[in-house]
Amino acid sequence: MGKTLYLECNSGISGDMTVAALLDLGADRKVLEEALTSLPVQGFEIEISRVKKAGLDACDFNVKLDKGHENHDHDMEYLHGHEHHHHHEHSAEEEQACNHSVADGHTHAHSHGEQHVHPHEHHHAHEHRGLPEILDIIAGAAICDRAREIAVKIFKVLAKAEAKAHGVPENEVHFHEVGAVDSIVDIVAAAVCLDNLDITEVIVPFLCEGRGTVRCQHGVLPVPVPAVTNIMEAHHIPVKITEVPGELVTPTGAAIVAAAATSFALPEKFIILKTGMGAGKRNYERPSLLRAMLIEAGEERAGDGEKGNSQEKDLSAGRKEDTIYRLETNIDDCTGEVLGYVMERLLKAGARDVHFIPVYMKKNRPACELTVICDACKIKELEQIIFQETTTIGIRRIKMERSILQRESVTVTLKEGEMKAKKCILPDGQVRCYPEYDSAAELAGKSGLPLQKVLASFAGRFEG
Repeated sequence: MGKTLYLECNSGISGDMTVAALLDLGADRKVLEEALTSLPVQGFEIEISRVKKAGLDACDFNVKLDKGHENHDHDMEYLHGHEHHHHHEHSAEEEQACNHSVADGHTHAHSHGEQHVHPHEHHHAHEHRGLPEILDIIAGAAICDRAREIAVKIFKVLAKAEAKAHGVPENEVHFHEVGAVDSIVDIVAAAVCLDNLDITEVIVPFLCEGRGTVRCQHGVLPVPVPAVTNIMEAHHIPVKITEVPGELVTPTGAAIVAAAATSFALPEKFIILKTGMGAGKRNYERPSLLRAMLIEAGEERAGDGEKGNSQEKDLSAGRKEDTIYRLETNIDDCTGEVLGYVMERLLKAGARDVHFIPVYMKKNRPACELTVICDACKIKELEQIIFQETTTIGIRRIKMERSILQRESVTVTLKEGEMKAKKCILPDGQVRCYPEYDSAAELAGKSGLPLQKVLASFAGRFEG
């Protein structure tokens, strides 16, 4: 079982903030350094340190570029020109971060409350890579397959968004922001850290974005920039527009969310296992911090040892109440083979239950109703499978309350061998034990006895 990651994006999200937060959660620094060293890309080195933002201790992941690859992504004066003001007090670390050394040797020291102008333009020869070149770079890195898949997925999300913004095919997109060395490093690093932490579920309730404009290689663009809005639109990412003048969500940050998020809904109750804080480089009114948490939904640390993925509360001895979701859709033009395959995929992806109900639709067409029972964190992934594998164009989603019995897995020893079973406790204290079918069938096969005889032996053993 993998881990569930909750990203709290109240100050937006970027690539370096994500990597820093994952490192703070415990991603192996040595594994990351070895992976980035293997990248067939020149012109960078990384620096991992601790910084303070708004008085809070956070991890900082810094991709230091040589003069030939500098892109001003963290240069507030370049990004916002004389529209950028500092309306907040800086810590010593933030004050230092406000000094931007540029390739021509000038240093811009930002003073408090001052209106800033950009007295000269910066001109550098940047590498503009397209998606095929970037995929070749990822293929040449010494990283595991899962990390490679995550990195490729993130870049494909970006390529599609940039292609739509510029009106060109995806494979013909040559974009500076993603072709830049630091973006390649950030994305591969995020993928390596997600894999290293064994993250399989990512919950991002919403992204907070600023307003105004920002300067990039294509000119002055509105915030959110077109690539970010395209990603939000394509992947239905919830967004809150704040009053902060500036770009809080970068295209890289939005693409990481689009590629990794499995749900936009937090469980009503969860346990925080560990917290990580990642610092950003840009200085706005709102400190650039990304908080990441490893969580378990509905877990209880003491008592009966019950573990589940839904929200629970005790009603009486042996009984609990929780919430769960039902996904359903009517389908009248899929073959039985396809529907059987869909059921297998849904169960493998973590559905609690899947079943079909025969129905008659309009025009008296015989059809079936596909019903999936799942936890909130699985909704996005399971709906994606249904849309991919069936002909449906709509899925109904219902939040349901239910009462459940306490249960635990046990092993019962019979004369024929051992059988796995489920032990349940009723509200009045009675105990019931139900054999697991797969275990019973396996034991019947090994013993050469009919399944009914093995089940009868189980019933007699338990009652005895």
